[in-house]
Amino acid sequence: MGQTLSEQILSHAAGRPVRAGDLVVVRPDVVMSHDSLSPSIIKIMQEELGVASVKDPAQLVMVLDHVSPASTVGVANQQNQVRRFAREQGVRLFEVGRGICHQVLVEEQIAAPGKIVLGSDSHSTSYGAVGAFGSGMGSTDIALIWATGRTWLRVPETVRVQVNGRFRPGADAKDLSLKVCQVLTIAGANYAAVEYHGLEWLPLPGRQTLASMAVEVGAKVGIIPPEGEVAERFSVPEWLRVDPDAEYARTIIIDLETLEPQIALPHEVDQVVDISQVAGTRVDVIFLGTCTNGRYEDLRQAAEILRGRQVASGVRFLITPASSREMTRAAEDGTLAALLSAGATLTTPGCGPCMGRHQGTLGDDDVCLSTGNRNFKGRMGAPTSKIYLSSPAVAAATALTGVITDPRNL
Repeated sequence: MGQTLSEQILSHAAGRPVRAGDLVVVRPDVVMSHDSLSPSIIKIMQEELGVASVKDPAQLVMVLDHVSPASTVGVANQQNQVRRFAREQGVRLFEVGRGICHQVLVEEQIAAPGKIVLGSDSHSTSYGAVGAFGSGMGSTDIALIWATGRTWLRVPETVRVQVNGRFRPGADAKDLSLKVCQVLTIAGANYAAVEYHGLEWLPLPGRQTLASMAVEVGAKVGIIPPEGEVAERFSVPEWLRVDPDAEYARTIIIDLETLEPQIALPHEVDQVVDISQVAGTRVDVIFLGTCTNGRYEDLRQAAEILRGRQVASGVRFLITPASSREMTRAAEDGTLAALLSAGATLTTPGCGPCMGRHQGTLGDDDVCLSTGNRNFKGRMGAPTSKIYLSSPAVAAATALTGVITDPRNL
């Protein structure tokens, strides 16, 4: 009997064939933690578990990205604690400004095909973009891995998303991810792996968008077969291949030839409609960034729409690159200059605005169109604010007009 990608990865790690529903004890290849939760993980390991040192420093990666740079004295002190811990324990640390953890681990090829990459962040599903088993875990679970080097997992069932055709003008991977959220709903893939097929032609940035959003349907894992561009850039294990005899709990089919630009309505990610249903809705803030849509390709797409034009009066257009490398690429070819000339505001690579911590927190009754991954009440600031989710192209078009705008109509 065939195996899904998740079953293959966990079988290889466990040293025996496993199926959906089996319990396995494995050694994760990578364990990531960020500045917001690392202090609590340190406390759990050292004070509650009574373990002074991590089992395997080479297994761990720490990233200072969630409040980057520190917004208060308290946050600064916590980040200094993480720096000291990493230095004393010999753990790799990526400093403030390097970028969002999920982007950085892919850029550094720390996340790679066939690896198990667990993180103290729910969007650790992002690592499935390169064919890794990427998943988020709570602080106690991460502390236990720090202390022992191992963890247990239940092998997830797999939901197959069969994608047919190619994107039409105006639509991209973000629109596909929002359509999947609409079809599966926020609980439609609870503790499942969402495995995408038919996308061997899709560049890595689009795959990162899809994998990041998998957790929004409840998924344990979001994974795309490491074919095409990923196979060219990463070393893919011979044993990791799409198995035609694999069994899936469910299959959904998405036709890209009929996919329109999509918008998620406040305050649920699965409340998704075609853009025509909300076109003309007034907005106060446009946010372009996050681990879902803060890469060079996203910035360039927005710049192409905004070049030589100006952001609408009364609209705040915030841009947060996913990493220093993505920001540098955008600076080198004039992409950033075009965005700034149009009236955009650039912030440090990181997570701040997306999670409402700093550098763009929403106030009472603010309406935001975001390229991020979540729009629940209070996500980006005030509980009375409203967040719509869209693609970078829709975000740029909306920045020009001040109302939700279909980029195809410009």
